[in-house]
Amino acid sequence: MIAIINLGISNLGSLQNALKKVGEKSTITNEPDQLTGVSRIILPGVGSFYDAISLLNKHGLGKAIQDAVMKEKIPILGICLGMQLLATQGTEGGMIQGLDLIPGNVIHLKQIGCNERVPHAGWNDVMVTNQHCPLLNNIPNGSDFYFIHSYTFQPTDDQHIFAKTDYGVSFSSVVGKGSIWGTQFHPEKSSKAGLQLLKNFVEL
Repeated sequence: MIAIINLGISNLGSLQNALKKVGEKSTITNEPDQLTGVSRIILPGVGSFYDAISLLNKHGLGKAIQDAVMKEKIPILGICLGMQLLATQGTEGGMIQGLDLIPGNVIHLKQIGCNERVPHAGWNDVMVTNQHCPLLNNIPNGSDFYFIHSYTFQPTDDQHIFAKTDYGVSFSSVVGKGSIWGTQFHPEKSSKAGLQLLKNFVEL
């Protein structure tokens, strides 16, 4: 059973339906004790980094996620804002500590030289930078995925970047460390390639 973290700021129906299509049962929860004994955790999100972390901490979910991932070694997939929450800290809405599961910072796309319209919204190529990426197995390099974001996760160590995307500037679109994974795009909204990515996560 996969636990989908509910922050109350995302429509989780499409994600749950996508998991059904790859044959996986899931439960939507904001209860820390429901993370014990699950096979996987998915942390989706849209909106502000500051607000999302505040909600996680309010419900006691921040520590529960950290314990599940670091102590119980439960694989986690962060999606969009959920990927950014894996970072050490973020600046959206004000500087605040993240889950610190993958060392790095979340900053605005403009701060890394993006001259395109922000938010970055729509379909874009994902280019593999690390061939040892089980999350992207059986997905052709350069496949299109659906993005909607204004901020980007910059890992401290480049070895934690597994794919990049160009939007006037190159940014990390898949990050990973051990069984901790994040995608800046929405796999549940990314057709066949997105379903394959979710299937890969289920089979990790």
